[in-house]
Amino acid sequence: MSPPTVSARPAARHGWPQAVGAVLTGLAVMIVVATLGLWAAGAAQLPDGAFPRVVAATLATAVGGSVELSGNAGALAQSRAGVTVIPLSVTLAGALVIGAGFLRPLRHRAVASAAELGGWAARLAVLWLLVLVGLALGARQTFAVDVGSGTLNDLAGLFNAAPRVGFTTDVPLTVLFGLLWLAGVLLLAVLVARGAPLPGRLLRFQESVRPAAHAMVVLLLAYVVIGLVIALITAATRGHAPATFALILLALPNLAWLALTLGLGATWDGRVDGPFGLPMPHVLDVLLRTRDVSTLNLRTLTDYDGRWWWLAVVDAILLLAVAFRTAVRSPARIRLWQHALHLGVALALTVLMICLTGRVSAHYGLSLLGIGDLGGGLSGELFLTPRLWQAVGLGALWGALAGLLGGLLALLVRRRVTAPQAP
Repeated sequence: MSPPTVSARPAARHGWPQAVGAVLTGLAVMIVVATLGLWAAGAAQLPDGAFPRVVAATLATAVGGSVELSGNAGALAQSRAGVTVIPLSVTLAGALVIGAGFLRPLRHRAVASAAELGGWAARLAVLWLLVLVGLALGARQTFAVDVGSGTLNDLAGLFNAAPRVGFTTDVPLTVLFGLLWLAGVLLLAVLVARGAPLPGRLLRFQESVRPAAHAMVVLLLAYVVIGLVIALITAATRGHAPATFALILLALPNLAWLALTLGLGATWDGRVDGPFGLPMPHVLDVLLRTRDVSTLNLRTLTDYDGRWWWLAVVDAILLLAVAFRTAVRSPARIRLWQHALHLGVALALTVLMICLTGRVSAHYGLSLLGIGDLGGGLSGELFLTPRLWQAVGLGALWGALAGLLGGLLALLVRRRVTAPQAP
């Protein structure tokens, strides 16, 4: 009797039905989060049944897609608009679900070939490509801008110059960056999950890469949880519940991870002008609403309210905690300088990711008969950009110090556990 065939089992466990389930589950979670967040923000009241298209545009930007804004106001007027922001709450929800779906069929495995992992990832990529094309084609709409009553409205009607602004997606860029986003999610899932299989040739790298990568994910999620608790307390005690829930469901990681970099000593430059504003905390709107570009860092925050120095304390506590946890879970042969190096590089890369995804830029303006930007709340600007290499350098320094201290604490714990007991 011939022996049972087992070679088909791995492929059967992660075939097309499993890929469809993983992609659709991730997409459904992202749609729910984006829909609830936009509804809380009041986007359901947009005219012309635009709400589903705004949801599609939000999902496209959440995975790195490009949304282009355009405007016109008839033959005698022009409008300009632009926005660059990633709703990281939607991004994080999709990344966690799709990453878990990618790893689920691979659990209880120690080793997997590169061809097997690549084939499983390719199935997800093909399906995700279809999702990206659908989002890019569906995310387009044009709105009429309410210019109010009075002279401005009369002129707009007289010259048939009612301003309109719309958005469309750059389909090639959305597909490209969306696929890169998926590749990053799958790669990070393999790096972070201790039970995920690796090709045999890469097993020797898991001791140096996987613990530090796992520590950074734990750190980022811990900041999101802390931000969620603070936001819920704020909603319960100070009101403005719809705006707070919109923030939670659309941009909570944007602010939580911004706080992480500020606690490290990083500096962000920004400005708020016109109708734009930052929903929470109020201090950001106050510090950035100036005529010139403002500086946002730990010094300016503590000048406004001395309690903000707690950001540095929270950073120190959480970093030391994840560094100690990483060192305890690492093999005893890993040296102190290696702990410092691994965590320093990991935190530097994490800060780089935050700086690249946490940038905010938005502007809108309307001119009539070629005469500048009209007032009355019809123009404004908001931007927030990091001093990139300063932030990355501080991340490397903090990470190295935390890795060293965490390794020392783990070494002391191991010595106490292994010390012979006195008779």
